[in-house]
Parts: sequence; structure tokens; C-alpha cells
Amino acid sequence: MSEDPKKLPDELSKESPSAPSPILDWSSQPAGKTSWPELLGVTAEEAEKKIKEEKPELKIYIVPPKSMVTMDYRLDRVRLFVDESGKVAQVPRLG
Repeated sequence: MSEDPKKLPDELSKESPSAPSPILDWSSQPAGKTSWPELLGVTAEEAEKKIKEEKPELKIYIVPPKSMVTMDYRLDRVRLFVDESGKVAQVPRLG
């Protein structure tokens, strides 16, 4: 019986359906504001409006109580963790 030849890394990358994700440069912080402690206790809608005024390029996600979220860090995202009344319960921050 003959075995298939072992694939070299270059051959594997040619078969890959998509290019690997770019590596984030952690050596520098993003420009501008990265957290909004002043928004604790305001409604999610108010918080979203304020963040969008300052950084319109960000995507805002409202996270209800006891919801699960992924642990990935994204420079284009702010999550608004809200309580049962819909008010911001944790400091909104980039990521």
C-alpha cells in the first residue's frame, strides 16, 4: 500500500477556502474614547445615541440580563449590558 504524500504548509494554504483573519496589533490602543462610565444607569437608547454621536463607526449591541456573549475582542463594537428595566448596568466599553 502506498501512502498519500504529506502536504506541505504551502499546499495547505492553497486549498484553504478563505484567508486567515488578520492579527490585531495589540501594541497600540485605539484612538479616542474606549469606555463610557458616565452612561451607567441611563437607558440603552440614550447610551446608544451618546456613543454614536461620539463614534458613529461603532456597532452597538444591547445585551439583556443573563445573556451569553462571545469572548472575542472587536475594535468596532460596544456592548450595552442592561438590567431588567433596560438601563445600562455595566460600563460600556470598546470590545
